[in-house]
Amino acid sequence: MKKRSLMLGTAILLLVSLVLAACGGGSGDDSKGADGKKKTDFIGIATGGTGGTYYPLGGTFAKIIQDETGIKSSASTSGASAENMASIKDGKTEVAFTQTDIASYASEGTQMFKDNKVENARGIATLYPETIQIVTTKKSGIKSVEDLKGKVVSVGEAGSGTLLNAEQILEVYGMKLDDLEARNLSFDDSTTGIQDGTIDAAFITSGTPTGAVEGLAATQDITIVPVSTDKAKELIEKYPYYAEDKIPSGTYSKVEEEIPTVAVLAMLVTSADIDEDVIYDVTKAIFENTDDIKHAKGKLISAENGLKGMGIELHPGAKKYFDEKGISEE
Repeated sequence: MKKRSLMLGTAILLLVSLVLAACGGGSGDDSKGADGKKKTDFIGIATGGTGGTYYPLGGTFAKIIQDETGIKSSASTSGASAENMASIKDGKTEVAFTQTDIASYASEGTQMFKDNKVENARGIATLYPETIQIVTTKKSGIKSVEDLKGKVVSVGEAGSGTLLNAEQILEVYGMKLDDLEARNLSFDDSTTGIQDGTIDAAFITSGTPTGAVEGLAATQDITIVPVSTDKAKELIEKYPYYAEDKIPSGTYSKVEEEIPTVAVLAMLVTSADIDEDVIYDVTKAIFENTDDIKHAKGKLISAENGLKGMGIELHPGAKKYFDEKGISEE
């Protein structure tokens, strides 16, 4: 009887250990690479809402990764930048889209991440600009950032990245939000306010052309206020997640001149725990197959621009790829 009980106990322990092994490893497996980091047989990509840019691009990236590396991959919807950084911290995803400024705040434990610092986030690459557009109308008479003083200006919704962009741009011009009659409005409400005359100007951080601004330009003669080159460089020196940008002539109706400004950038991040070889393969797959990106933003995505505005530590696997291409951080 004792022998029989011992055999039964051993069988149960074996079954339990097999179940635990099958459940371990998150979305990938628990094997380790040569650098002791986690290898994986699945790459989950956290994106944003289905109506945004991150989601369709994420689906394209997932297909490229799977086709080129053999690693199963899929994109999932999410609340975008800030939520995605939290997902990296918690190990809920292997790769995520975010903005460079949000990634920097998360890694530093500042702004909205004061109580939730993300220490394990590493950069893969920056992708395309999310342009800061200071929008007004010709009849407002506003031609420079300094002209915003005393005006009613939408500076983005409370807690948004746009609000922080506005504060930082005003800072390099020696101004504060208190110098304006600031309003915290969405992009659509901002352009509606400009159209009906309740506000004078608005900060809008978005890829161009932006639908809300196009709608305004269809009914008003608009002006995009420039951020001068010297102020842009000063801003980038203090906040390295910014990059110089330009709004091409003709982007909006009757705006015929090119407008210098700055941008934060959309970027891909991953976890420091993912194996170097895996992220090298992921990075190479994306940038060696940019012709397969059919989204309009695809033409802006290139290895040559992949380190511009990188505000957090680069993952060793991504660094290996960019080193091979002779591309370094600026």
